[in-house]
Amino acid sequence: MDPTLIASMIKKAIADAEVQVTDLTGTRNHYSVVVISREFEGKLPIKQHRMVNAALAAPLATGELHALQLATYSPAQWNAIQK
Repeated sequence: MDPTLIASMIKKAIADAEVQVTDLTGTRNHYSVVVISREFEGKLPIKQHRMVNAALAAPLATGELHALQLATYSPAQWNAIQK
């Protein structure tokens, strides 16, 4: 699966999302994804991850996207870890 397609699908579901996609194995089905969005503010990480997984439901169901290492942050959380 193309990394730009992954980012596009997430951005379509979470309009303000900043998305970073990294291919972990070179097989184009194991990715690390970082998503930063104001929509995550006040939500538990499990809810944040469910939002991203819902955006990628089709390729996850078919196995086109086999493994996803996911990190989600609100902008405030992202800024705090970048310092």
